[in-house]
Amino acid sequence: MTSIKDPKKYKVIGTRPVRPDGTDKVTGRALYGADFDITGLLHGKILRSPHPHARIKSINFDEALKIDGVLAVVTSKDLPDNPDGNSSVAYGRGNILAKDKVLYVGHAVAGVVAIDPHTAEEALEVIKVDYEILSPSLSVEEAMNDDSEIIHENAFMKEFGEMTTVNNNIDEHFQHKMGNVSKGFDEADLVVEGKYSTVMVHQGYIEPHAATALWKADGSITVWNSTQGAFPDRDEMSNILDVPISKIKVVPLEIGGGFGGKIPIYQEPVAALLSKKTGKPVKILMSRKEVFESTGPTPGGYTWVKIGVKNNGKITAMQAELAFEAGAFPGSPVGMGSQCVFAVYKCENQLVDGYDVIVNKPKTAAYRAPGSPNAAFATEQVIDEISKKLNIDPIELRLINAVKEGDRRVDGPKFPVIGLLEVLEAMKNSPQYKKSLDGPNKGRGIAVGYWFNVGLQSSCNIMVNSDGTINLVEGSTDIGGSRASIAMQAAETLGISYEDVNPIVGDTESVGYTHVTGGSRTTFATGYAAHLAAEEVNSKMIKRAAKIWGIPVDSVNYENGEFSSKSDPELNMSFKELASELENSGGSITGTGSINPKKVGGSFAGSIVDIEYDPETGKVEILDFTSIQDAGKAIHPSYVEGQMQGGSVQGIGWALNEEYFYDKQGVMNNSSLLDYRMPTSLDLPNINTIIVEVPDPSHPYGVRGVGEANIVPPTPAIANAIQQATGVRFNSLPINPAAIVEKTNRK
Repeated sequence: MTSIKDPKKYKVIGTRPVRPDGTDKVTGRALYGADFDITGLLHGKILRSPHPHARIKSINFDEALKIDGVLAVVTSKDLPDNPDGNSSVAYGRGNILAKDKVLYVGHAVAGVVAIDPHTAEEALEVIKVDYEILSPSLSVEEAMNDDSEIIHENAFMKEFGEMTTVNNNIDEHFQHKMGNVSKGFDEADLVVEGKYSTVMVHQGYIEPHAATALWKADGSITVWNSTQGAFPDRDEMSNILDVPISKIKVVPLEIGGGFGGKIPIYQEPVAALLSKKTGKPVKILMSRKEVFESTGPTPGGYTWVKIGVKNNGKITAMQAELAFEAGAFPGSPVGMGSQCVFAVYKCENQLVDGYDVIVNKPKTAAYRAPGSPNAAFATEQVIDEISKKLNIDPIELRLINAVKEGDRRVDGPKFPVIGLLEVLEAMKNSPQYKKSLDGPNKGRGIAVGYWFNVGLQSSCNIMVNSDGTINLVEGSTDIGGSRASIAMQAAETLGISYEDVNPIVGDTESVGYTHVTGGSRTTFATGYAAHLAAEEVNSKMIKRAAKIWGIPVDSVNYENGEFSSKSDPELNMSFKELASELENSGGSITGTGSINPKKVGGSFAGSIVDIEYDPETGKVEILDFTSIQDAGKAIHPSYVEGQMQGGSVQGIGWALNEEYFYDKQGVMNNSSLLDYRMPTSLDLPNINTIIVEVPDPSHPYGVRGVGEANIVPPTPAIANAIQQATGVRFNSLPINPAAIVEKTNRK
């Protein structure tokens, strides 16, 4: 790893200790959703729609209940009504169990519980559903057509922040603008535009969704599940089931990947309803096919981009239109895509239109910088075209136009301290970019991307043990090593060793409210909460030392794990020694930290990729790949590198192979890991990483979230490399062998 270092020196931060959950995971003792067991456990299965769009005329499950071992069936009639008319609650319930219509293949229709999974599956086969088939819309273009079948008859489009009386499949049309784009294009010496399309892809987590629920006789509910956010799950369960949050406890188990896809809940309410009917705990596990067809992928759609520049490369105007698939219910990441589409570039004249479009596919969910990769696939290719037409090095063109502190994003906010220039300079000076790429059928592409990161609520509790160790309870699901990064920040603040911290992920009754593990917020926000909790512990420990020594508090010094008197050199104690005295000097010491940070530094990332393609087969080989990203401060550099490499690999898969392949009937034809082609280690070179450190001044240790920006530039960087190798510009993903052969043969 090459790194532009933050000059501050730390004892723990920046080191590479062993992760605290590592032993349990490599030995198989870690408890995942599918592993969970409890006395009296029953097994649930969910009946799903075979049609993308159809009215439910009737459901008959009498035969299912006659099967020996089948104990109960639930449908949407078992969900509470929605008397307040809250559309988000109605949509949430509608996605859990279809009410009047099914809106995608895989839409849940009924839940069954039995003594074992096989009996539950047998029951699904005899449930009779009478459907009235309706016409589906399977793309944004189809759905936006005036002749398309309306998916939600009682919903109306919001336009420019106001509700309209228009009933179509566009949930919302919004616009961001600054300056005068017409004037900016008039001033340009060169204008380049293009429309670029992406398709639905899945996050690709290895562990399928798993949940167990127990609805007790006192009306309380406990859920054990695989989740990215126990507290948001609790809140969503409360809304869907109309049960107070005080009655719901969510216990997050270990999670086998998520990348945003395990933020929503799918089967937890169904398991709870089945548990209520039977009085027993109910577990529901998804098959891989169900994961693909019935959970949230990232959207397909299109981004049209138009950019005007002077001959010196200075951008004068930028315009974009983004239309993303929301799936069957509103809420695509088009809003976030619109915030990111031009965020890398300074320009006084910008106009962005966004469309959130309902289609007959699963409700989309977050996937690592949701919306930003779709947008960058367009913008970064147009920028690449401009660099070729003006004969300006692609990194130099980006340096000419790169945003800096104080520059405004099109949706309003001004950038705080950011590291884009440093990222671009690191790219320019990287070994890969300096190395020549010789030979036929080869190409090099570069691209940069942005993710704004979020703060959101996080909480942490610390308890000092008598042996000088601490127990740290935090509320963030650990997906990528956050137990370690949070523990390291606490250890740094306390002046103790990392090995003396025992980090635990708590349930919703063990720690204060903590938002999802997502948005590149966990090491930033929950680490900040741990820092605040550790500061409170430090303050209390200093007071305790003063009490024991009988001296004023302000005369006690604490540094590097040692308490000492400023006036009497004979008075000194280590953290461990003082901890051993707590019980006899006033009792145990605890600290709490809770924060909802509003100032968050975004992260910029870059990709450099060298490829070679086979003109006969169209197969692309990644020869070399470098990921560059501003981490603010790399708490655990190995985990930062892992995030950068993981996002890059997912971007490679997105660029070259991955897609939801739907037929005209709305059926996904590749809903298995055999047919849904994700890259493996055999498809990839080593992913080189360069960590840039431009500390975020809003965080005590300068942290920026690093989980997402790295997936933004790989798809356009690969497209730019393929363009250089083939002479053909590819406007649609994936750029698979068939697409390359077809398009290069037409050249």
